[in-house]
Amino acid sequence: MNICIACGMPMTQATDYPGGDESKDYCRFCARPDGTMQSYDERLEGMTGFLVRTQGLDGQAARGIAARTMAKLPAWKSAAPN
Repeated sequence: MNICIACGMPMTQATDYPGGDESKDYCRFCARPDGTMQSYDERLEGMTGFLVRTQGLDGQAARGIAARTMAKLPAWKSAAPN
């Protein structure tokens, strides 16, 4: 099982990858429609929205959690603001 480098999602089947391309190291949720990986800011907004929708957090709290989570992931270790 692979883990998405941009959000940490487990990728267990072809449908978890952008366009079913299992050579990618990021998931379909972290990909743009053309299959390229989203930028840090795009992913931060996506994760923030996900946390608001699924956890019922307010936007500011969700953004903080998303930023702290992303700072630990391989794709963002050098890109995340300190």
